[in-house]
Amino acid sequence: MPHLFSYGTLQKEQVQLETFGRILQGEKDILSGYTLGMIEITDLEVVRKSGEQFHPVLAPSGNEEDCVEGILFEVTEEEILQADEYEVDDYKRIETVFRSGKKGFIYVGK
Repeated sequence: MPHLFSYGTLQKEQVQLETFGRILQGEKDILSGYTLGMIEITDLEVVRKSGEQFHPVLAPSGNEEDCVEGILFEVTEEEILQADEYEVDDYKRIETVFRSGKKGFIYVGK
């Protein structure tokens, strides 16, 4: 089963229900070598779902001491595609390894 790392609005139950039709199960994990910034979301449907106009965005820092805490959710292949639909064009999905040693997908800024 694929893993999807959330460090922002995908942790909200309402966003999960509207995006995936269920509450996701996951565990806390840490992503090293990244920092968080913020971007303005202009997609009104995403703003409606999240209730927020500004969302966090990951940026690689090149420093393994930088880390971002989040939740590593277990999802299906179909749910990965649903997450792609939720995340706006300012993000791209890549695969990486987390401090736990598990592999999973993250959304980073383009």
